[in-house]
Amino acid sequence: MIKNVLTVILISLSCLSCNSQQANSSGNSNATDDVYTTDSGKNVTFTFIKHASLEIKYDGLSIQVDPVSQLPPETDYSKFDKAAFIFVTHEHFDHFDKDAIAALSDENTQVVLNKRCADMLGSGKAMSNGETLKLRDDITVEAVPAYNITPDRTKFHPKGRDNGYVISLDGLRIYIAADTEDIPEMAQLKDIDIAFLPCNQPYTMTPEQLANAARMFSPRVIYPYHFNDTPVENIKELLKDTQIEVKIRNMK
Repeated sequence: MIKNVLTVILISLSCLSCNSQQANSSGNSNATDDVYTTDSGKNVTFTFIKHASLEIKYDGLSIQVDPVSQLPPETDYSKFDKAAFIFVTHEHFDHFDKDAIAALSDENTQVVLNKRCADMLGSGKAMSNGETLKLRDDITVEAVPAYNITPDRTKFHPKGRDNGYVISLDGLRIYIAADTEDIPEMAQLKDIDIAFLPCNQPYTMTPEQLANAARMFSPRVIYPYHFNDTPVENIKELLKDTQIEVKIRNMK
């Protein structure tokens, strides 16, 4: 009898754990949300959805970065708030998803993309590298380069096609690097508070390249993202002699 009761309890706990994990991967509930505060006291909350997909909450607004539905784990974007702004870096299937954009959009949503994605979507605001857009008095975005520099990998992300973004929310500067290697333009980045840097070869950076990139512009906090089995924990060791804080989240 005792064994039977214990078995039921263990099964119930297992089911609760599974349901919790499913909620985190398919909705906007996430126990590991990170919150930062702007100089004027407004909260900026990051939800780490998966891979290159992020939600940023600010001043009652939802901001989505590279939302993708079908890439495992599947994400049900109908469970998220409608987005005020959606940023898309480039056309690859793990970054650009028309269905996810549609699920997150209403008549007030502004979609910001590179030109290739704007052409494919048939709408949105296309930005080129070097352009800056004021979205609100306290929200600006700059499109910055994102590309491969290793000779046999330039075909993945050619120079000039894709966008990284520097998003400023009430002065808090957030760098979304997109799919890139440690390109020289990173040295021109200024006053970056939070940086999302990709870490998976052959498409983006090794941990060593990522550490080199970080040293170019010295952000306050780094989140490695867009990784699979890459040993991103090594980045902490590679940057231990700096003041850069490395935060690892589940962004496979």
